[in-house]
Order: sequence, then C-alpha cells, then structure tokens
Amino acid sequence: MKPRLQATLGQQLVMTPQLRQAIRLLQLSSIELDAELTEAVETNPLLEWDEGGEVITTPETANGDTDRDAVEVEIDASAVESWSDAELDSWTDGNGGSRGGDGDSGSLAEQVADRETLHDHLFWQLHLSSLSPRDRQIGAAIIDAISDDGYLREPLDTIATTIDPPVRIEDVLTVLHVVQHFDPIGVGARSVSEALCVQLGALDEETPGRAIAMRIAEEHLERLPRLGAAGLAQELNEPIDEVECAVALLLSLDPRPGAQLGEVAPESYVTPDVVIWRQHGMWRVALADHSRPRLRINRSYEALITRTSSSDAAYLRGQLQEARWLLRNVEARGETLLRVATCLVQRQSAFLESGDGALRPLTLREVAAELGLHESTVSRAIARKYARTPRGTLPLRAFFASSVGNGTAEETSSAAVQAMIRQLISAENPRKPLSDARLAETLQSAGVPVARRTVAKYREAMSIPSSQDRVRIS
Repeated sequence: MKPRLQATLGQQLVMTPQLRQAIRLLQLSSIELDAELTEAVETNPLLEWDEGGEVITTPETANGDTDRDAVEVEIDASAVESWSDAELDSWTDGNGGSRGGDGDSGSLAEQVADRETLHDHLFWQLHLSSLSPRDRQIGAAIIDAISDDGYLREPLDTIATTIDPPVRIEDVLTVLHVVQHFDPIGVGARSVSEALCVQLGALDEETPGRAIAMRIAEEHLERLPRLGAAGLAQELNEPIDEVECAVALLLSLDPRPGAQLGEVAPESYVTPDVVIWRQHGMWRVALADHSRPRLRINRSYEALITRTSSSDAAYLRGQLQEARWLLRNVEARGETLLRVATCLVQRQSAFLESGDGALRPLTLREVAAELGLHESTVSRAIARKYARTPRGTLPLRAFFASSVGNGTAEETSSAAVQAMIRQLISAENPRKPLSDARLAETLQSAGVPVARRTVAKYREAMSIPSSQDRVRIS
C-alpha cells in the first residue's frame, strides 16, 4: 500500500451562505421573520427601515382596482357549478365585509389579562367565607385537589394527611360540603351523580320534577340513557309526564361544573402571511403587508465607502453585500410564498367556498410539480404560514389533504371524509348512535370506499366518542 494521488469527477451541492440564508428565511414564520429583520437592521449599518415605502394593498385597504400586488386567480367552473347566485353575492366584493370576519369587541389583551381560573375563583370565595382559619386551611387543600373540570380527584384520606397537622376525614367532608356550594355550584363533587345532586339540592323544593330528579341522580343515572323516560317511569312507578319533567331538569344542569372556569392554555395569536378574497368574480391573492418588509440600503453609509480608509471601506463593503443578499432573499421568499398560495387557491377554490366537504386531495408533490419547485421548498414555504380567507384565518397546510379512494378520478380527500362523518353523527338518533361499521357502510353507499378502521381513526382524530359513549352522553 503506497499513498498516491488520484483525480475523480463528481457532483456535490455546495451550500453557499446566500443559499443557506434563503432556505432559513423561507421557513420562518411572520413573527420570526420580523425578529430576524429587526436584528439585521440593528447590527448592519447599511440597512434601514423604509418608512415611506409603498403600502401593499389588501381587501381592507383596496380602493377599486388599484391593487397591483395581488394575483388574480380564475375560479374553476367545475368546482363552483353548484354555487347559487345568492351564495356568490354574499361574498365580499373588495369592501372587507367577508364572512368569517374577526368581529373582535374590546381589547384582546384585556380579555386575556382578565381571564380568571377556576382555582382563583374558588380561593377568592374561600377567603370571603366565614370559616375558621383551620377550616380555611382544609378548604385550601381541597381546592388544590380539584381538577380543571371541577371534580375532586383525590381521596379524602389523602387530603387529610396533607394538612399539617393531619385532620380527620369527617372534618374534610364537612368543609367539602361548603366548597361544593361555592360558585359554580357542584364544584368539588366526586362523581357526576354527586355534582347533579348538589345542584338539585340548591334548587327550591317547589321546583317541578326536583324530587324525582334527585332519585334518578342518586340511583338510576347510569341506566337513564338505556331505559329512557318511559322505562324509568315504569320502574319508579311514576307518571311518565313527571319523569320527563325530571329528566328535562337533569339535562338543564351542568355535569362539569368547573369547565367554564377551568384552566385554559394562554391563547396564541397568528398573523396571516397572505390574504385571499374574491373580487368581481375572481379569486385574488396578495401578500399581507408585513410579509413584504420595507427595508432599503442606507445611502449615507453606502456613500462613505469611497471616502473612508481601506479597513473601514472593507467593513462597509462586506455589510453592503450582506444587506443586498438579505433584501434579495426576502424578496424571493415573498415571491415563492405568493406562487404557492396562488396555486393552492387555484386547486382548492371549492374548499374556500364550501368548507372541508369540498376539499380535494392535494399533496406537496403535485404543487411542487406544477410550480417547478422541490417538495422541500414547498414544505418550507407553507410551514407555519397562515392565510386570511373569507372562512377565517387558516394555515396553508389546511389546503392539503390525502386521498381516500381506489385510485380513480372519484377519490375523496380525508378532510372531506371527516366532514361527512361529522355530518352523519350530528344527524344520528341520540338513542341509537351509528357504529363505525354502520358509518363505513353509509359512506360506501355514497361512493366513498372506506374501511371501518379508517372511520374509527378519523372519528378519534376529531375527538368524537364511540357509539357506546355517545349513548351515555345523550
């Protein structure tokens, strides 16, 4: 073995700094892009904000046909042949009065700041109560053990041992009865039956159906969905009209007394990257104002390059080159995003009008082939990007859907199948809900070949209980 030199030919992709920056900017969300550009302006003296730049026109600012930054998309006639004139006229025509608008009232920041959790609400009432300091300590331990839906999940003996010094279970039970009558009434219950009984106990004794409703809640609640009012009337030996009144009273109660004030995750707000609307019978797509940041080269610093020393000039020339790369890549990002959004609107115009039921099967590969881009480029272009549409603000990924079918032209998107399942379940008989097998048969008879396992998967993805659980809920 001797060392030797050998020349070989090969191809290798070299990731230049410009290409790396372009790829990174393309997959940034709007908020991340703003932060990136703000940092660039702060660190690069050759960059500055163009405060007097041209404002991009959107449906909110459009006046007539002066929108030069929007792209018109011809509506597919086959996709909208079933639309009625009334439906088409109900859409906005450039005046911003679209369906699915925000309709905000008041400050969103104030709404988030004013939100009170269930535990905050209960502790506030505990401090205002007339309990002794010892009972307040017990009440605080009980409230800490209450879940977000208002139920007490911890055993009473466990709560008793967590208090220093430990107390008797009877003392915990006494304070628990007080907490259960806090607002919302029934909070701290250990079962649905107990929650309903506490709420019934707080009603006036003359309330119609209260006595029978109490008996049902205590002894027959689990059998109510299967027996119904007629079966319970026969078993309780009560008139059916009185049992129906009691059942109606039970249905008016809240089985999850703490859900409305339960702990909720902080709301996250998204900023749309593109705006989609219909004007004069044409779909129009435009980049949102913030998606085309108005940056420019600082001409004062650029002029200093020829008047400074060699070392300073070299630094300024490097910063100028980086500024030009950034402006070029930001412009390329906006063009790519606009091309992808325009293609999505062309393919899914029926989805924008009719909802999930009209969503056609569409993949990244199809969009990439139509635009002459790589799949990874399309994936980066839609990552964490949102579009403001007449149906609300939607992620661009919502325009894609896998196909369900046998490979023919009659394939249906998975989102459309989910919409069909949701519609069938909403129209079912609550006493006899449709099983997954029955749903699959109904869809197959409608020309959508899906298996029972597929129906079960989509139902679980939509957080819809099984047929047996729906019987209990009803």
